[in-house]
Amino acid sequence: MYDAIVIGSRCAGAPTAMLLARKGRRVLVVDRATFPSDVLSGHSIQPAGVARLDRWGLLGRVRATGAPFTSAVRFDFGPVVLEGTPTAVDGIDSIVCIRRTILDSLLADAAEEAGAEVRTGFTVKELIVEQGRVVGIRGRDACGTSVAERASVVIGADGVHSFVARTVNAPTYHERPAAGGCVYSYWKGVDIQATELYVRPRRFMVALPTNDGLTMVAQNVAIDDLAAYRQDIEAAWDADLATIPHLANRLRTAQRVERFRMTPETRGFFRVAGGPGWALVGDAGYHKDPITAQGMSDAFRDAELLADAVDTGLARDDLDAALVGYQQARDEVGLPMYEHTCQLARVEQPPPAEVQALIGALAGNPAQISRFLGIMAGSVPVSEFFSPESIGEIFAAAA
Repeated sequence: MYDAIVIGSRCAGAPTAMLLARKGRRVLVVDRATFPSDVLSGHSIQPAGVARLDRWGLLGRVRATGAPFTSAVRFDFGPVVLEGTPTAVDGIDSIVCIRRTILDSLLADAAEEAGAEVRTGFTVKELIVEQGRVVGIRGRDACGTSVAERASVVIGADGVHSFVARTVNAPTYHERPAAGGCVYSYWKGVDIQATELYVRPRRFMVALPTNDGLTMVAQNVAIDDLAAYRQDIEAAWDADLATIPHLANRLRTAQRVERFRMTPETRGFFRVAGGPGWALVGDAGYHKDPITAQGMSDAFRDAELLADAVDTGLARDDLDAALVGYQQARDEVGLPMYEHTCQLARVEQPPPAEVQALIGALAGNPAQISRFLGIMAGSVPVSEFFSPESIGEIFAAAA
């Protein structure tokens, strides 16, 4: 009998299992994948997520992979270019862009070292439900053997199309339709020293260095324009890239080393995060457009929240109430950035005049640029930056 069974051992499930195991809980983690293996992802861990890796004692391992850390950000809006470093989180102002083939293996290893039992190549076939409560799983292990395991709670860390969420019929709320899609690939031989962001009509492009001397370049495309990418992805990419000479000139002399990939799922939603004997974490419980690159940092944050809730609930023999508290905490901290992201994801709409004026007012003000970049870094709350007092200070300084 386990305290917790976690389905999915990537950037939400493995940290949840690791943190529970460090609290002395008996944890089983299963994943149908074997590692190392890749997954669609933006790769970027914002400073708030990097700070958690540091707190967990894993930052040194991430650095040892050779993944580049970049503090400098270049945010190109066309008429205005903002350059600076985000406000730090616990002394950390760097983004790290690490390939998922490396990160997910690292996190699964950390969970196992903490005492969690990790079984890869394991396919979950059903949840065991007794008297309306989830009490375990049935599935097949890597050898094809039928297995049943029981636990006080089964945690779905199994992505946006979560099997756990579907099985328990977890309701969704705060739903937002997909506003676009994201296309990305990797280039060798690009001179890049900062995280580069480009805003153009109906497009949002990102370039940043990743493992093995490669540069990942990703483009968010308005949903009505995705048909052109599906018809001829290379021609559509080249046409859009031409609108950004600062980046296009460097990619033209570089070598693309992998195929283009397109994210199939950018809709936004929250799901009820827990119920009798079950809980959800990561994209299984909360998902939004990748344009603000918050997914992995959010998964780390929610893993902490859930691990604390499960440990407290088991200790007090009041797990269901603890899971209600977990959902409330997750929503309170996640909703402001969720709404901000949904607004930014509508790239088919130009920024309102007042936003364009604000961007112009930030130019030449390093302290306020750092605060602005701190929104995505996770160091400056959305509500704080866009408060009337904050906006007033920015325009007063510009005047």
